[in-house]
Amino acid sequence: MGKVKVGVNGFGCIGRLVIRAACNSGKVDIIAINDPFIDLNYMVYMFQYDPTHGKFHGTVKAENGKLVINGNPITIFQEPDPSKIKWGDAGAEYVMESTGIFTTMENAGAHLQWGAKRVIISAPSADPPMFMMGVNHEKYDNSLKIITPLVKVIPDNFGIMEGLMTTVHTITATQKTVNGPSRKLWRDSHRALQNIIPATTGKVIPELNGKLTGMAFRVPTANVSVVDLTYHLEKPAKYDDIKKVVKQASEGPLKGILGYTEHQVVSSDFNSDTHSSTFNAGAGTALNDHFVKLISWYDNEFGYNNRVVDLMAHMASKE
Repeated sequence: MGKVKVGVNGFGCIGRLVIRAACNSGKVDIIAINDPFIDLNYMVYMFQYDPTHGKFHGTVKAENGKLVINGNPITIFQEPDPSKIKWGDAGAEYVMESTGIFTTMENAGAHLQWGAKRVIISAPSADPPMFMMGVNHEKYDNSLKIITPLVKVIPDNFGIMEGLMTTVHTITATQKTVNGPSRKLWRDSHRALQNIIPATTGKVIPELNGKLTGMAFRVPTANVSVVDLTYHLEKPAKYDDIKKVVKQASEGPLKGILGYTEHQVVSSDFNSDTHSSTFNAGAGTALNDHFVKLISWYDNEFGYNNRVVDLMAHMASKE
């Protein structure tokens, strides 16, 4: 089949970057966008200018009630209720749910009522199955989201008894720029630019439930995060053995998904990087042959959204 036709629900950061990733890769066609809170002219401005990833290098304009990106017209809906968005009228086969609101099988499934065949949820979700390109995407079939690919590579090659993961994560959209009340955790009431704030993390690979858990620190930087993975290995391995396995994976089955570097890099070196994660070989350490700490960088915006596009293309290939 040809490229799958995709509608995007939510024109926030995730939605816009998925569209940029789709434009850059050419793997899927974005043909519709729904956002009840942003008018068409504002969409043009928001898509053209991104303070983190820079100005869009293609063309974007409003014409005849549509958003036109690189000459391709995109139908615009402004419907707050997903069950009323007529995706089928625009020709959308898949829907990328990027509002962060409709994250359950029931409410995300409302997109299917008007012609969409599949829904991909960009936020952590309780009940839908979770797929990650380069990790478990091959388990997707038509009967039936990033954590670092190191969560797959190391267990697959050395096995793990247990592990702990700490993510140093950039500011998120839900954090506050000034102190104010928080509905959930009291610490979240503090301003993001002045604090390092502990937080929980989302799902891990189901096969590692009970073996791997972790937490996050949200820090006052604009983009690019880093994950610290501490593993108790089943099989003994020198740190050089681990480096070799990760490098081979980055050049082979996970090429384009997992990166590898031995340079003395910092977070800004990975801004707009399309890899899901880049292993920093010189930053990790080993206590012994069974106990290691691995460090991996990732652009928590752009890398993730490129994998979303890859996943949609993979799903379409299975139809």
